[in-house]
Amino acid sequence: MTDRHEAATISPSTLAWVNRHLEPGERIVAAEALRGGITADMWRLTVGTRDGATRDLVLRTFVDPYYVARAEDSLSREADALTLLAATGVQAPQLVAVDPTAAQCAYPSLLMTHLAGRTVLDDEAVETRVLLLARQLVAIHALRPADRPRTYVALTTADTVVVPRGADATAWAAAIDVIRNPAPPWEGCFLHRDFQPGNVLFDVPPSRPADARITGVVDWAAASWGPADLDVAHCAVTLALLHGPAWGQRFAEAYEEADGVLAATASERLYWRVRDALASSEEVRQVARAWREAGRTDRTTRAVEERLDAYVTGLMEAQG
Repeated sequence: MTDRHEAATISPSTLAWVNRHLEPGERIVAAEALRGGITADMWRLTVGTRDGATRDLVLRTFVDPYYVARAEDSLSREADALTLLAATGVQAPQLVAVDPTAAQCAYPSLLMTHLAGRTVLDDEAVETRVLLLARQLVAIHALRPADRPRTYVALTTADTVVVPRGADATAWAAAIDVIRNPAPPWEGCFLHRDFQPGNVLFDVPPSRPADARITGVVDWAAASWGPADLDVAHCAVTLALLHGPAWGQRFAEAYEEADGVLAATASERLYWRVRDALASSEEVRQVARAWREAGRTDRTTRAVEERLDAYVTGLMEAQG
């Protein structure tokens, strides 16, 4: 097997498990670490087929002790979501195998097919991608599974928010007060729960970035049932941190332009937008590092903190 990026860190027991799920006569011929993941190690495995061709699989394996402790739930939910999505028009990986308790692998793992395309994090033609992202999310929210996934979980509280250094203290205090209130009533739909540019694959013609198209959506480990506003809020704040605060608001507008339905009142919409923005405060360092590893070297922790402050301040000022 060819080692391009420390393939030896895939344990022998995990590789043996993968091999048991290949077709007769197939073998792993290369392994490449995929950059940008936060919760799990991701590997692209090139498989040689009996006829001399190759195909690619993706291995997700949890090795960090913090995430290993949560892997059984995450991988089981992802496996269920991929099974559900196989019968829909949403382009997602196909499930090959899952070992959520590490019964056969060194660590909890999931094996799935590889989708064509790549994540796009640069600023060029961002308007085109925002519109595509909004339409894709509307399509996801339109799914009506016979067996609903579990209801969403939101862990951030007023006590866990990390206020950035030098942030607008008044705006952040007001934002934190927003999430002290109970969640407003909501109408449920199928949620991705981590829908953002890092989990959407694009085909972008080199000379025509405005002709980009989505080739797939990945990372379904947090699939849930809950308000559409949660997914919209999460993608909005990610776009704000990656491309600038104005793109957060633009995404919410694009979602409604694509016939997506958000909460009925401005105060209800604000609650979800603020909740996810404050949740992002706890992950700034990890997100910034993942973006730098993916090529956005300008996204330092401090730069992302400043954009988060501008975004939260803008939300509160718009509310009046």
